[in-house]
Amino acid sequence: MDATILGLHHVTAIASDPQRNLDFYTQVLGLRLVKLTVNFDDPTTYHFYFGDAQGRPGTLLTFFPWIGMPQGRQGTGETIAVSFAVPQDALGFWAERLKRREVQVDPITALGGEPGLAFDDPDGMRVELVASKSESRGDTWTGAPVAPEHAIGALHSVTLAEEGYETTARLLTETLGFRLAGQQENRFRYEVAAGGAGTYVDLLCLPDAQPGRMGAGTIHHIAFRAPDDAQQLAWREELVRLRVNVTPVMDRQYFHSIYFREPGGVLFEIATDPPGFAIDEAPERLGTHLKLPPQYERQRAQIEQVVPNLRLPGQR
Repeated sequence: MDATILGLHHVTAIASDPQRNLDFYTQVLGLRLVKLTVNFDDPTTYHFYFGDAQGRPGTLLTFFPWIGMPQGRQGTGETIAVSFAVPQDALGFWAERLKRREVQVDPITALGGEPGLAFDDPDGMRVELVASKSESRGDTWTGAPVAPEHAIGALHSVTLAEEGYETTARLLTETLGFRLAGQQENRFRYEVAAGGAGTYVDLLCLPDAQPGRMGAGTIHHIAFRAPDDAQQLAWREELVRLRVNVTPVMDRQYFHSIYFREPGGVLFEIATDPPGFAIDEAPERLGTHLKLPPQYERQRAQIEQVVPNLRLPGQR
């Protein structure tokens, strides 16, 4: 098949407090809120999209912030960590910045020898910053509270916890086009396309761990990049041919999506790069107003009464 996965598109997680989540990712980590919308399947809650200045695929971390959502449990059948790439000399800056904000930071060495930092976000989700040799600078947001020379560039990798890794590895390599890029004890790294930061999926084999439980502080799904609709349809046809249960194409307004579960239970998505976040807001205004999909626009008044008021970046 000629269709190609380009790398990671986005990671979507669950939070319990919208304002706390928004403040942490914009004011502490310096990501841009590139779209403020609602969960297309539950318009009573927000959907935040954080990324670089333009919200490019491969830079995006998104959240469903359900107020009062019970704490989840990280375990097998889940994505248990998301990593961002940062400049190679930026780790000292980030260690000090996070320490000043009373965030407990642990030094790590990523598979391949790249140094990094690991910490939990306010809901307990594991986040890593990796000083990547192949780090992509991205399009730095000039309104960020972090200087460009230290700023987060793009996604680096995701870590999936699996009871057994072989069947998931087979899906990655024999179907989705990944290849083994490294191994360290029970961690197996796979990369796709050109390789490097933004293309890595790590499988962590944990046969004695408990299954994960979805809730605040857990990752809902991970998405891979398809360059256009035609290639996404080709992927869907291939998955159907292989008897993988896959959804119809879903219009998420800023990209199109198909979803399926890998053998270990993690929810995968293949999302298109276009049309992007500037279809309903000027690039300089991204994330400054609540944007609703057309099917919910007539319910705007009711939705705005249900979702909590927010202090957006720039309103402080």
